[in-house]
Amino acid sequence: MHLAMVAMDLKPGDEVIIPTVTYIATANAVRYCGATPVLVDVCADTMNIDPADIERKITSNTRGIIPVHLYGHPADMTAVNRIAHKHGLWVVEDAAEAHGAEVNGQKVGTLGTCATFSFFGNKIITTGEGGMVTTDDDALAAKLRLFRGQGMDPKRRYWFPVIGYNYRMTNIQAAIGLAQMEGIEKALADRERLAKWYDEALSELRDQIILPVQASWAKQVYWMYNVFLRDGDANRRDHVMHHLDEDGIETRPVFYPMHILPPYLQDSSYPVADLWSQRGINLPTHLDLTRDDVDRIARSLAGILCKK
Repeated sequence: MHLAMVAMDLKPGDEVIIPTVTYIATANAVRYCGATPVLVDVCADTMNIDPADIERKITSNTRGIIPVHLYGHPADMTAVNRIAHKHGLWVVEDAAEAHGAEVNGQKVGTLGTCATFSFFGNKIITTGEGGMVTTDDDALAAKLRLFRGQGMDPKRRYWFPVIGYNYRMTNIQAAIGLAQMEGIEKALADRERLAKWYDEALSELRDQIILPVQASWAKQVYWMYNVFLRDGDANRRDHVMHHLDEDGIETRPVFYPMHILPPYLQDSSYPVADLWSQRGINLPTHLDLTRDDVDRIARSLAGILCKK
């Protein structure tokens, strides 16, 4: 993501619009360049960037938009790109969590000026660490490669026309990634099956929790299967997670919004993000889970919710 921001010529004084609900790396990459991440609220159904709030936050200093395909559900790229085109902005997809997701049949990673993916160990495709940038712009690709390899001129050995970075992937990591790609269709199918098991096992709890959605135009890949409590606050959410942990079920809260974290603290209100971030729980989503495991998780969650 930092490499993409460098290639976009991001500078101090520039602004980049990002959703307030994302992993902190999205905001940090903007700040690395001395620019300002401008936070916007998210949609209540997918927790992805809210196009209406993007329009409200654009200023004369805005240079681009980073829509995040959060937890495997793609952002509304049709709306995002329409806004970007209207205001002459670039779009960098943050597809770290969404390998294989689609918008209207088109893969994420092909929907913006460029896109970034993560290969961290918990992602759908992993090389252990690192990531990649995708683009169909040959000039931009050449620029990304230049800055990736310490800025060395590809036509003149040991000549450095720019200050670059050591963002190269090792051959071993690349080999692991290529091998993982051979099995990506199965991995995606397994995640879809796991989500269906959860949908079925948790269906009787719909009066107490909200299950993940899939927009009509989207194919989501369920990097994490999230549920949201219909009422309560972070204390109740944490209470539920604590009792799941006592039952041997590890969970995590959904990401804290950027605007409440110390580096990006704001007094502004983001109503949807504030509400849903306090009620969201990542349930186990790894592919070693069996149907019996999912049923046990559902029974445990039901028992805890019934006790209130």
